[in-house]
Amino acid sequence: MENEPTFFDFAAEVGLTKHIGGVEATEALVELCHIGEGKYVLDVGCGVGVTPCFMARKYDCRVVGVDISEKMVERSRERAARENVADRVEFRAADAQDLPFENDLFDAVITESVTSFPEDKQKAVNEYARVTKPGGYVGLNESAWLKVPPPPEVLAWVSQDVGATVEPQTPDAWVRLLKTAGLTEIVVKTYDIDTQDEAKGIVRRYGLGGWLRVMGRMMLLYARSPAYRRFVKGVRESGIVPDNIQEYFGYGLFVGQK
Repeated sequence: MENEPTFFDFAAEVGLTKHIGGVEATEALVELCHIGEGKYVLDVGCGVGVTPCFMARKYDCRVVGVDISEKMVERSRERAARENVADRVEFRAADAQDLPFENDLFDAVITESVTSFPEDKQKAVNEYARVTKPGGYVGLNESAWLKVPPPPEVLAWVSQDVGATVEPQTPDAWVRLLKTAGLTEIVVKTYDIDTQDEAKGIVRRYGLGGWLRVMGRMMLLYARSPAYRRFVKGVRESGIVPDNIQEYFGYGLFVGQK
């Protein structure tokens, strides 16, 4: 690993990525995007491949997962082989702002806690729309400010929990991104955040065996990486959940049709 690894370097190393809302949010997004048997789906920012493998297994669709991190792609391929869905999923490294696909290719394009990160969010959403077939869907599960401006303690917690470079948008801002990309029939569902349920959701998302595998990698990385020990210390010091978090911070499902 590099001398100054990022939040995402650590996540890839231990094989853990998460998004707000857990499996239930993924299932709701799948339903809103009309994903089912035989559909061809792109998951942008697939992390360690949990959602693509889940969709292929449960909904019998074909899925392409892309992530900007080569290490995430490597972990995704390992997962697909382990879960026996490698014949229905594929993974490659790509930037959300410059997708390496032809126009009008996918029945649905989804992201989960991804589009809050790119510097040019409109460019990313435009790319999602470009590679979606006419009549297909673009669906975002993204962090959102339910009330603005958020106080400093909420900003600090969001930065350490979701990622230091995250830029949540208001629901209205997410809708504008979709509309500017030419999408219509916009559906919006917003939720506040239950931090205890989010923690439990990680185990549900990975399963007990998968979670134990992640924990083992965490312990190994903690033992051998001073940088990771510094990271964990920082999380512990800033990890107290503000009492007013639900007033300001949550997430939303934002879906538009091409």
